[in-house]
Amino acid sequence: MPFHPNTGVAPAACVASPPRAPLAFHAALPGYRPTPLRPLPELAGRLGLGGLWVKDESRRLGLPAFKVLGASWAVARLLAQRLGIDEGAGDPGGGPTPDLEALKAALRPHLPLTLLAATDGNHGRAVARVAAWLGLGARIFVPAGTAPARIAAIAGEGADVEGVDGGYDRAVARAAQQSDARHLLVQDGGAGGGEPVPQWVAEGYLTLFWEVEDQLRAAGEALPDLALVQLGVGALAQASVMAWRRPGLSRPPRLVGVEPDSAACVLAALAAGAPVPLPGEQHSVMAGLNCGTASAVAFPWLRAGLDGVVTVRDELALEAMRLLAQAGVESGETGAAGLAGLLELLEGSGSREARERLDLDADSRVLLLSTEGATDPQHWRLIVGQGARPANG
Repeated sequence: MPFHPNTGVAPAACVASPPRAPLAFHAALPGYRPTPLRPLPELAGRLGLGGLWVKDESRRLGLPAFKVLGASWAVARLLAQRLGIDEGAGDPGGGPTPDLEALKAALRPHLPLTLLAATDGNHGRAVARVAAWLGLGARIFVPAGTAPARIAAIAGEGADVEGVDGGYDRAVARAAQQSDARHLLVQDGGAGGGEPVPQWVAEGYLTLFWEVEDQLRAAGEALPDLALVQLGVGALAQASVMAWRRPGLSRPPRLVGVEPDSAACVLAALAAGAPVPLPGEQHSVMAGLNCGTASAVAFPWLRAGLDGVVTVRDELALEAMRLLAQAGVESGETGAAGLAGLLELLEGSGSREARERLDLDADSRVLLLSTEGATDPQHWRLIVGQGARPANG
């Protein structure tokens, strides 16, 4: 069955208090506003649910994905620490960080500096955008087969883009090899478990979940009964666990991670009890989830906080893109993976068992995350319909 319950889930082990400082930091950035939380009543009816929402990340601080939340907070924390001006070093989660203009001024005597990252598209573009904000260089490493439109978008931010002969994990290794005192690695996964940058990236993603809470509260709604979260190396799902397994939270949502069936590195880690590399290279159409090894930084959170993992076929992600487009939501292959996971859970071969295990019925309320818009506009049009146009293209 594509749904795999996490037999080691232990929410009581998630004891850290998640910081709200990233939300305040992002709110001070030019152009900030919360991304929409959109109801999907027709899909809710089809799936026999009481409510269904999607957090639409197709427009986030001028970029077509949520990744800039993690990149901006992690870079600000990294640079503030490097410059000795980390105002919140003693606070849980790091506390307040100097704004970007203050960092930019403080950095001038220390230039040149270059930010490094490996990416299938969105994270690298976000790192490049933050580098441009701060007057830094950016060198982004992309695996073989990365869509030309995504490479062009990264280069359009002023970054140097270097192709790597191999998959995402090889690009990550190449970026790490290039890091030194003037080339700072900003990666959303960690191999050893103690690296601060992947932790800061996950903290940056907390803004998304604080926004969801505020938006639901404003609508007179409680937290959802179930949230589906795209996995990749695990940083976004780590943020969901940090937010919604926090002590004292009443009726926390059940959390299910979503992975391609051909790139299920978190599922492999849960089975092995530690991150393990998948054999070969991963080639799912869900490029942002095409990861071969789960983050060691995220893994303890995922092991303790996820209720399970659902794996999905590429074809189902494409169908989810079309369904979201019909509902007025522009979503790329990775962005639509959450809906694909829900379709697998509720309409797939193991749907009866999945509904029972997750206690889903006609009153249940579910949250999806559409983590990106049409990051490859031509491919998006081919999938959802030749006459369609992405809102940013």
